[in-house]
Amino acid sequence: MEKRGRAGLESLAADLAADRVGAFPRLVAALQDGVYSGALRLTGSRPDAEEVVQEAFIRAYRALGRYPAEQVAALHLQEWMWSIAANLCRNQARSRRRRPTGEPPAADLLPDPAPGPEQQAVAASERERLAAHGARLPWAQREAVVLRHVAGLSYAEAAAALGRPAGTVKSDVHRGLQRLRLSLEEEP
Repeated sequence: MEKRGRAGLESLAADLAADRVGAFPRLVAALQDGVYSGALRLTGSRPDAEEVVQEAFIRAYRALGRYPAEQVAALHLQEWMWSIAANLCRNQARSRRRRPTGEPPAADLLPDPAPGPEQQAVAASERERLAAHGARLPWAQREAVVLRHVAGLSYAEAAAALGRPAGTVKSDVHRGLQRLRLSLEEEP
Protein backbone atom coordinates (compact mmCIF):
# COMPACT_ATOMS: atom_id res chain seq x y z
CA MET A 1 0.00 0.00 0.00
CA GLU A 2 1.34 3.44 -0.85
CA LYS A 3 2.20 5.96 1.84
CA ARG A 4 -0.86 8.11 1.14
CA GLY A 5 -2.99 5.01 1.73
CA ARG A 6 -1.28 4.32 5.04
CA ALA A 7 -1.80 7.90 6.16
CA GLY A 8 -5.44 7.60 5.10
CA LEU A 9 -5.87 4.48 7.21
CA GLU A 10 -4.19 6.18 10.17
CA SER A 11 -6.60 9.12 9.93
CA LEU A 12 -9.43 6.62 9.47
CA ALA A 13 -8.39 4.94 12.74
CA ALA A 14 -8.66 8.31 14.47
CA ASP A 15 -12.07 8.87 12.85
CA LEU A 16 -13.23 5.44 14.03
CA ALA A 17 -12.10 6.29 17.56
CA ALA A 18 -14.21 9.46 17.46
CA ASP A 19 -17.25 8.11 15.55
CA ARG A 20 -17.36 4.37 14.91
CA VAL A 21 -20.80 4.40 13.28
CA GLY A 22 -20.00 7.27 10.91
CA ALA A 23 -16.50 6.15 9.94
CA PHE A 24 -17.03 2.39 9.65
CA PRO A 25 -18.42 2.49 6.08
CA ARG A 26 -15.16 4.14 5.01
CA LEU A 27 -13.20 1.28 6.59
CA VAL A 28 -15.28 -1.23 4.65
CA ALA A 29 -14.86 0.71 1.40
CA ALA A 30 -11.09 1.00 1.91
CA LEU A 31 -10.38 -2.65 2.70
CA GLN A 32 -13.18 -4.90 1.42
CA ASP A 33 -11.78 -5.54 -2.07
CA GLY A 34 -8.34 -6.55 -0.80
CA VAL A 35 -9.74 -8.72 1.97
CA TYR A 36 -12.14 -10.40 -0.47
CA SER A 37 -9.39 -11.06 -3.01
CA GLY A 38 -7.13 -12.63 -0.40
CA ALA A 39 -9.98 -14.60 1.19
CA LEU A 40 -10.95 -15.92 -2.24
CA ARG A 41 -7.43 -17.23 -2.77
CA LEU A 42 -7.32 -18.78 0.70
CA THR A 43 -10.77 -20.40 0.60
CA GLY A 44 -10.95 -21.18 -3.12
CA SER A 45 -14.66 -20.35 -3.19
CA ARG A 46 -16.61 -17.15 -3.82
CA PRO A 47 -19.36 -17.95 -1.29
CA ASP A 48 -16.80 -18.86 1.37
CA ALA A 49 -14.77 -15.70 0.66
CA GLU A 50 -17.91 -13.55 0.84
CA GLU A 51 -18.83 -15.17 4.14
CA VAL A 52 -15.32 -14.57 5.53
CA VAL A 53 -15.36 -10.90 4.50
CA GLN A 54 -18.82 -10.31 5.92
CA GLU A 55 -17.98 -12.02 9.21
CA ALA A 56 -14.61 -10.22 9.44
CA PHE A 57 -16.25 -6.80 9.17
CA ILE A 58 -19.00 -7.77 11.62
CA ARG A 59 -16.39 -8.88 14.14
CA ALA A 60 -14.35 -5.74 13.53
CA TYR A 61 -17.37 -3.51 14.10
CA ARG A 62 -18.24 -5.27 17.35
CA ALA A 63 -14.63 -5.18 18.55
CA LEU A 64 -14.33 -1.46 17.82
CA GLY A 65 -17.30 -0.90 20.13
CA ARG A 66 -15.50 -2.69 22.98
CA TYR A 67 -12.09 -1.01 22.57
CA PRO A 68 -11.25 2.27 24.27
CA ALA A 69 -10.88 5.22 21.87
CA GLU A 70 -7.10 5.37 22.41
CA GLN A 71 -6.71 1.73 21.35
CA VAL A 72 -8.87 2.25 18.25
CA ALA A 73 -6.88 5.32 17.24
CA ALA A 74 -3.63 3.33 17.52
CA LEU A 75 -4.81 0.38 15.40
CA HIS A 76 -3.01 -0.55 12.21
CA LEU A 77 -6.28 -1.17 10.42
CA GLN A 78 -5.06 -3.25 7.48
CA GLU A 79 -3.05 -5.65 9.64
CA TRP A 80 -5.85 -5.82 12.19
CA MET A 81 -8.51 -6.63 9.58
CA TRP A 82 -6.24 -9.24 8.01
CA SER A 83 -5.63 -10.92 11.36
CA ILE A 84 -9.41 -11.30 11.71
CA ALA A 85 -9.90 -12.48 8.10
CA ALA A 86 -6.93 -14.87 8.16
CA ASN A 87 -8.22 -16.48 11.36
CA LEU A 88 -11.66 -16.92 9.81
CA CYS A 89 -10.14 -18.49 6.68
CA ARG A 90 -8.04 -20.80 8.84
CA ASN A 91 -11.07 -21.81 10.91
CA GLN A 92 -13.09 -22.43 7.78
CA ALA A 93 -10.34 -24.65 6.33
CA ARG A 94 -10.20 -26.66 9.58
CA SER A 95 -13.96 -27.05 9.57
CA ARG A 96 -13.96 -28.18 5.94
CA ARG A 97 -11.28 -30.81 6.67
CA ARG A 98 -13.43 -32.20 9.48
CA ARG A 99 -16.49 -32.43 7.23
CA PRO A 100 -15.36 -33.41 3.74
CA THR A 101 -17.94 -32.75 1.04
CA GLY A 102 -16.58 -35.27 -1.45
CA GLU A 103 -15.76 -32.45 -3.88
CA PRO A 104 -12.47 -30.56 -4.02
CA PRO A 105 -12.83 -26.81 -3.38
CA ALA A 106 -13.57 -24.91 -6.56
CA ALA A 107 -10.88 -22.58 -7.86
CA ASP A 108 -13.38 -19.74 -8.16
CA LEU A 109 -11.93 -16.71 -9.95
CA LEU A 110 -12.58 -13.03 -10.20
CA PRO A 111 -13.68 -11.83 -13.63
CA ASP A 112 -10.87 -10.54 -15.82
CA PRO A 113 -11.37 -7.13 -17.48
CA ALA A 114 -9.25 -8.14 -20.53
CA PRO A 115 -10.67 -6.76 -23.77
CA GLY A 116 -11.39 -9.89 -25.80
CA PRO A 117 -12.94 -13.28 -25.07
CA GLU A 118 -9.81 -15.14 -26.16
CA GLN A 119 -7.58 -13.11 -23.84
CA GLN A 120 -10.12 -13.56 -21.06
CA ALA A 121 -10.19 -17.32 -21.55
CA VAL A 122 -6.39 -17.56 -21.55
CA ALA A 123 -6.06 -15.35 -18.45
CA ALA A 124 -8.82 -17.23 -16.62
CA SER A 125 -7.20 -20.54 -17.45
CA GLU A 126 -3.85 -19.31 -16.12
CA ARG A 127 -5.41 -17.95 -12.92
CA GLU A 128 -7.28 -21.21 -12.42
CA ARG A 129 -4.06 -23.15 -12.93
CA LEU A 130 -2.19 -20.98 -10.39
CA ALA A 131 -5.09 -21.14 -7.91
CA ALA A 132 -5.17 -24.93 -8.17
CA HIS A 133 -1.43 -25.16 -7.50
CA GLY A 134 -1.68 -22.59 -4.69
CA ALA A 135 -4.46 -24.61 -3.06
CA ARG A 136 -1.99 -27.49 -2.65
CA LEU A 137 0.45 -25.44 -0.56
CA PRO A 138 0.62 -26.10 3.19
CA TRP A 139 -1.67 -23.66 4.98
CA ALA A 140 1.06 -21.50 6.58
CA GLN A 141 2.80 -21.02 3.22
CA ARG A 142 -0.48 -20.44 1.40
CA GLU A 143 -1.69 -17.69 3.71
CA ALA A 144 1.75 -16.02 3.76
CA VAL A 145 1.94 -16.00 -0.07
CA VAL A 146 -1.63 -14.70 -0.38
CA LEU A 147 -1.15 -11.89 2.15
CA ARG A 148 2.16 -10.87 0.57
CA HIS A 149 1.43 -11.25 -3.14
CA VAL A 150 -2.37 -11.10 -3.49
CA ALA A 151 -3.31 -8.70 -0.70
CA GLY A 152 -0.08 -6.71 -1.13
CA LEU A 153 0.89 -6.56 2.54
CA SER A 154 4.51 -6.01 3.48
CA TYR A 155 6.28 -8.80 5.36
CA ALA A 156 5.88 -6.86 8.60
CA GLU A 157 2.17 -6.30 7.99
CA ALA A 158 1.61 -9.95 7.05
CA ALA A 159 3.53 -11.04 10.17
CA ALA A 160 1.38 -8.78 12.35
CA ALA A 161 -1.80 -10.09 10.72
CA LEU A 162 -0.77 -13.72 11.15
CA GLY A 163 0.75 -13.33 14.61
CA ARG A 164 4.05 -14.82 13.47
CA PRO A 165 7.58 -13.39 13.32
CA ALA A 166 8.46 -11.55 10.10
CA GLY A 167 11.33 -13.97 9.45
CA THR A 168 8.92 -16.91 9.59
CA VAL A 169 6.56 -15.19 7.16
CA LYS A 170 9.46 -14.44 4.79
CA SER A 171 10.50 -18.07 4.97
CA ASP A 172 6.92 -19.26 4.36
CA VAL A 173 6.58 -16.94 1.35
CA HIS A 174 9.92 -18.07 -0.07
CA ARG A 175 9.16 -21.76 0.43
CA GLY A 176 5.63 -21.35 -0.89
CA LEU A 177 6.80 -19.62 -4.06
CA GLN A 178 9.49 -22.24 -4.50
CA ARG A 179 6.89 -25.02 -4.20
CA LEU A 180 4.62 -23.22 -6.66
CA ARG A 181 7.43 -22.95 -9.21
CA LEU A 182 8.34 -26.63 -8.85
CA SER A 183 4.71 -27.67 -9.07
CA LEU A 184 4.18 -25.59 -12.19
CA GLU A 185 7.36 -26.92 -13.81
CA GLU A 186 6.37 -30.53 -13.10
CA GLU A 187 2.95 -30.03 -14.66
CA PRO A 188 2.55 -31.91 -17.96
